[in-house]
Amino acid sequence: MRELFNKLVAAPGLRKLGPGLITGAADDDPSGIATYSQTGAQFGFGMLWTLLFAYPLMVGIQIVSARIGRVTGQGVAANLRRHYPPWLLYTIVLLLLIANTCNLAADIAAMAAALQLLIGGPTQLYAVIFGALSLMLQVFVPFSRYSPFLKWLTLSLFAYVAVVFSVRLPWREMILNTAIPPLSLHRDYVIGVVAVLGTTISPYLFFWQASHEVEELRADANERPLRRVPLQAPAHLQRIKIDTYVGMALTTTIAFFIMLTTAVTLHAHGVTHIETAAQAAEALRPIAGPLAFFLFSVGIIGTGLLAVPVLAGSAAYAVSEALRLPVGLALKPREAIGFYSIIAAATLIGVALVFTPIDAIEALYWSAVINGVIAVPIMAVMMVLAAQPRIMGRLTISSRLQLLGWLATLVMGAAVVAMFMTL
Repeated sequence: MRELFNKLVAAPGLRKLGPGLITGAADDDPSGIATYSQTGAQFGFGMLWTLLFAYPLMVGIQIVSARIGRVTGQGVAANLRRHYPPWLLYTIVLLLLIANTCNLAADIAAMAAALQLLIGGPTQLYAVIFGALSLMLQVFVPFSRYSPFLKWLTLSLFAYVAVVFSVRLPWREMILNTAIPPLSLHRDYVIGVVAVLGTTISPYLFFWQASHEVEELRADANERPLRRVPLQAPAHLQRIKIDTYVGMALTTTIAFFIMLTTAVTLHAHGVTHIETAAQAAEALRPIAGPLAFFLFSVGIIGTGLLAVPVLAGSAAYAVSEALRLPVGLALKPREAIGFYSIIAAATLIGVALVFTPIDAIEALYWSAVINGVIAVPIMAVMMVLAAQPRIMGRLTISSRLQLLGWLATLVMGAAVVAMFMTL
């Protein structure tokens, strides 16, 4: 069995997929599932168009972040430290750390609640188990083995594809509402659009994919940052492009199916208010049957196991790079004590928040607000970084990618303005 697993991981097609695939899959974390579930339950098919609209924007900005990492050999925070004033760096890193910790708490709580729905028992104990499991995998399992594990965890997302095919779907109505969406300026509709964009385009994804590219670079002794070996650039940049297109297509497809599932079940039966992913799973049971409930719940656990390391890891990358600490999952704990301490602290605080009176939904809401606010300046800074020859050498981003990246930045900026106008 182990030999078969190793052969599958080493397959040529899969070897081209890594940072982009994992980043995209981690975007569909339990808190994201809750957002898509609520949107589908509240608006039915009326919000499906937002995911198709967000896809090219996600692709553009994630390719930019990945190229920054591979070309410079450093993550986003390290480049911020080198080229921008300290106050900007530390403000962004602090806000990212707060948002990620709140998101961690919400995701761990959702995983625990999903397992409790499946087998019963104490949710707080499950929260501790999930937090400890994630932490031990990151600290004690070498990155070369851990990365394929994360890659295969993405298969858990297909539980949501299976859910759709376990219920009856009105294809004609779905296609019409997606192609010709019922746009509205109503406050709730605007907030729904902002919520979907804020969930799909999140700062922790920028930091993770850029730093994961650096990890892949350092894992091979023969590799160098592309600005030093520009002749190797075409092959690597093509791999990044394919990896990111596939990864973002995966997260968009799964999000589409989650929203579609809750639209055709919960919304169609008058259930229009969902606060958590576990609540969405529970609400599905009497409407769509035990199979849909089971698949939805299992998917929450699988995506949580994938997302928690990404959230904790992106925070550790950002803080460690900002403080000039040794950084990288390829390093052993004794070689990067600060880096692994930040991973441990973020995860343990996330678990601890489950035991406090803090409302998980409130924490999730404010983490989404912070993510939305800091995404705009981070995206703007990345776009400037990626276009400067003194930073990227001859490998600055193309005018087409600049256009797509700046469009994504402007859309996120408009979403933030709309969010504050509706508060």
